[in-house]
Amino acid sequence: MARGGSRQLGEGRCLAPAKWDGAMAFLIRWALVAFLVPWPARADIAGHPTALDGDTLQIGAERIRLHGIDAPERRQTCSVRGEPWDCGAEATRALVAFIADRRVACTATDTDRYGRTVAVCRSGGADLNAWMVAQGWALAYRRYAVDYVHQEAAAQAARRGVWRGEFVAPWEWRRGKRLAGTGEVLTKPQTGCRIKGNISRSGERIYHVPGGRFYARTRIDAAKGERWFCSEQEALSAGWRAPR
Repeated sequence: MARGGSRQLGEGRCLAPAKWDGAMAFLIRWALVAFLVPWPARADIAGHPTALDGDTLQIGAERIRLHGIDAPERRQTCSVRGEPWDCGAEATRALVAFIADRRVACTATDTDRYGRTVAVCRSGGADLNAWMVAQGWALAYRRYAVDYVHQEAAAQAARRGVWRGEFVAPWEWRRGKRLAGTGEVLTKPQTGCRIKGNISRSGERIYHVPGGRFYARTRIDAAKGERWFCSEQEALSAGWRAPR
């Protein structure tokens, strides 16, 4: 170290203490930023996808949930002018047709609780997420994002896709809510739908609520026409009665 408190750099060149301290402070700040700024949890994904339903793609081994949208489930039924309509299957077909055999590139935004990559996916410059909502085949999933609320409003105004009739929001359908008059039947228990619709040997249709006298011993056989209900009112409307 040279006299006078300066630090020697190379062949006789010295850096004054103030400049040395400033350079060290810059390097420390840069290191902290590099350490604290989160890196993307997953790299971007691209390829030729398979549409599993109206808001889920598969590219290779990667399953991708489209960010900010929620499409009808594949088995979900909607209604148009009082007639049942397989809107969930139709939403899936719409996504399949729009992608065709084109390459899709997805930018990851998150990972959901099922381990799927949540992403915005594009093909030929078009945002698939936005297109599905704009065409009425999916709703803006406001619980997680508001990116596509304008597309939803336009689809509703134009009565595109599911907006041309009546439907239950996909997130409510997964909780067991059903659209009256569509003939949808639950043959397996779902969250919030634990009432057992049993058919007795004499042909009587009797429903049993959790905690009821015969609930634990009752078994549901879908082959006999037995089913599950989400509420007592639903069971009564379908022709079942409470046990005496």
